[in-house]
Amino acid sequence: MKPAPFTYVRATTVEEAANALSEHKDAKVLAGGQSLIPLMNYRLSKPSVLIDLRQIQAFSSVSLSGDILTIGAGITHQNLHDHPLVRAHVPVLAACAGEVGHWAIRNRGTLGGSLAHADPAAELPAAMVAFDAYFDVTSVRGERTIAARDFYLGLFTTDLAEDEILTRVHFSVSTASRIQFAEITRRPGDFALAGAFVRAEDERAEITWFGVADMPYHLSLAALPVENQARQALFSTLANELEPLDQPEYRRKLAAVVAERAYLKGREAQA
Repeated sequence: MKPAPFTYVRATTVEEAANALSEHKDAKVLAGGQSLIPLMNYRLSKPSVLIDLRQIQAFSSVSLSGDILTIGAGITHQNLHDHPLVRAHVPVLAACAGEVGHWAIRNRGTLGGSLAHADPAAELPAAMVAFDAYFDVTSVRGERTIAARDFYLGLFTTDLAEDEILTRVHFSVSTASRIQFAEITRRPGDFALAGAFVRAEDERAEITWFGVADMPYHLSLAALPVENQARQALFSTLANELEPLDQPEYRRKLAAVVAERAYLKGREAQA
């Protein structure tokens, strides 16, 4: 299949991209194109204008200021996986970025594209929810910041307005560095059948599941039991509250398994 005819705009600044997006109501922005281009080729998406963001240099920067890591939305998954600041301060993010698709996809797909696309089985949206990250978005009306935990509204649905562009992500590295990740896929590079980010401390715990509901599913709870059987039973009980889009019984079982695996990774890291 070929896409429907469209006008191509190559933006060199965020402001230029925002202006073009405001002028054309059915325009789409192109970052990596790993989700958008297939949709266009099947004519499930038919924008009249395609605004390319790849020439915006600041769009892929990574910086650390105190405890806050700021990542440009245009960074590719592979560069996120390889970046020395990410590897040094948030190794779990480097690890999960390395699990996104295959090498060719990681070299084109972007952090912002994945976050805005909001696939419920994708690793990076769930990672940002687990990290309690914040997203900066820009339009001709100005800039606003949205908490990742408020950003996802449902299946492929976010709080991003049609004229807004996701530009940056920022979060506390001290929070993110205490989180571990596990997932189950049929084959390397496939979307997760179930995945979890777990932060377990003496007085509290947090779980963010993905692949088992219509969007990342986040829970905060009291400290997890140290005894294996009791903890695994709790994970199973919590997983039974999930509402997977398909194979609910199977995916709930997998959700309990990946939560336990992520928990055990955390305990190993603390040992």
